[in-house]
Amino acid sequence: MDIRKKLSNELLNQEFIQENCSDTRLNQFRQIAAGYATTENVIAVLSDMQANTSYLYYGGIAETLGMGKRGDSKILHSIWEEEIFARIHPDDLLDKHLQELRFFQFLKGLPEGKRTDYYIDSRIRMRNAQGTYVWVRHRMYYVATHANGNVWLALCLYGFSPDSSFNCMVINSVDGTMTEWDKETCKGLLSKREKEILLLIEEGKSSKEIAETLSISVNTVNRHRQNILEKLQVDNSMQACRTARELKLLFLDR
Repeated sequence: MDIRKKLSNELLNQEFIQENCSDTRLNQFRQIAAGYATTENVIAVLSDMQANTSYLYYGGIAETLGMGKRGDSKILHSIWEEEIFARIHPDDLLDKHLQELRFFQFLKGLPEGKRTDYYIDSRIRMRNAQGTYVWVRHRMYYVATHANGNVWLALCLYGFSPDSSFNCMVINSVDGTMTEWDKETCKGLLSKREKEILLLIEEGKSSKEIAETLSISVNTVNRHRQNILEKLQVDNSMQACRTARELKLLFLDR
């Protein structure tokens, strides 16, 4: 399944409300992004989900990667920074989108006031100006929400990393706790019963067969199936099975 398409649908199809101070807040975060590029020599990307627009600010790493000059900036009419993605190793790019989808699902399960406390810290391979893959540290924050709680602005930082010993961490910037993402399965997203039903769907069982296996009614099975589709934001049960596998959700609680 196209993970990036699913992530794009999740982010861009949110409902936003008009806010009087949105322009002021956007400018504040644009200044923050530019500040990161200047002080840390990273490439900073601020993405606006409501406007489907990104603001790029280049630090010194942009020159080493052959992407632009230090101090340059540009505006993209997309939340996807294609020129950066083109330099990421294909395996790492797929994993990056998957981790961001998992992170988005993880944040949706948190109280709104806690969501900006967390960020992803990962290591990816990017081609430099000579075409050689080098290790780059990628950090991603959802830095602002709208009044209705939906994610509005995301900040991505790309900088060199001397450490490639781990793939991805979720970090709470308030208390310093860190979780290796491979161990974080978003297991609270689906109930135990929903996981049981998905596992039976994977085996090719019909709703009637699932009802008989679990000793519940067909109507209950169908209600669970609909809830699963809504939680995973997919169109059918087979997509739900694939997405649940990709998100490592299909582990039954003991």
